[in-house]
Amino acid sequence: MANITVADTQISTDGKAIPLLGFGTAEYPYGSSANVKEHLLDAIRLGYRHFDSAPLYLTEQPLGEAVAEALALGLVNSREELFISTKLWCSDAHGDRVVPALQTSLKNLGLEYVDLYLVHWPACVKAGEYELPVKKEDLLPFDYESVWKAMEECQKLGLAKSIGVSNFSCKKLEKLLSISEIPPAVNQVEMNPLWQQQKLREFCKDKGIHITAYSPLGARGTFWGTDRVMECEVLQEIAKAKGKTLAQVCLRWAYEQGVSVVVKSFNIERMKENLGIFDWSLNPDELNKISQIPQKKGFPGVQFISPNGPYKSVEELWDEGI
Repeated sequence: MANITVADTQISTDGKAIPLLGFGTAEYPYGSSANVKEHLLDAIRLGYRHFDSAPLYLTEQPLGEAVAEALALGLVNSREELFISTKLWCSDAHGDRVVPALQTSLKNLGLEYVDLYLVHWPACVKAGEYELPVKKEDLLPFDYESVWKAMEECQKLGLAKSIGVSNFSCKKLEKLLSISEIPPAVNQVEMNPLWQQQKLREFCKDKGIHITAYSPLGARGTFWGTDRVMECEVLQEIAKAKGKTLAQVCLRWAYEQGVSVVVKSFNIERMKENLGIFDWSLNPDELNKISQIPQKKGFPGVQFISPNGPYKSVEELWDEGI
């Protein structure tokens, strides 16, 4: 679909662009779906060009296989038409493990580089498993300097075109910016009409950091998700009035905020529906109603909270953003 490839925004001052509607690959339990490669090929056929993965999701290998097959079938003309991101898991958030972790991801993906490499959480655990929840006895302080220096090395080596973070608060971004040579291009965070992240978005806009929204529909059916987005009466009323699905209203709202979105569905009809957000808009009254929806974070990250760990409360993890 042509309107996917033209729906781009700049994510960093070096002029790289990211397709605003991305395809998420996280499904819980991780690795539970069969035929993931086929689902991802379907997404490419439909027009998705931005794919978000992570070692935790167990989707790097099928994503790489889908990319290779899409190229072989001529569904895309070149690797450059696709925007692929993956992440550094907490067990690899040690200065000496960052570059090898990305090299392993690239091997899984069968790629020479990713377009974006993200620090998955501002958290560290002992080297070992890719798992969530993490073992709380394994939680360690996050070493900003050594981890980010190694992330910068990933970009300098050409293993990642851009680098960024995920789940970072304004305060944690400020700390990172104070020690960085290459600032983060992206902060991928939970964002939807019930958790709009206004303060964080304003901070990131001021600092030139692009926001990517995950769980734009509330991540219903996962241990970190909530039903509140899909059951929100305000959104249901707007969707009914517009003749759109509630999911389309959520995605269009995010699109109109100037952020990119990663949305996951392996149902081909929903994949198609999620693409149908570009030829209509929300009016000022509808946007105003959405702006007044009571706010509550869906995923507080209690898995990283421990009386003996570096974050002893959700307030310490999220600072002012909770």
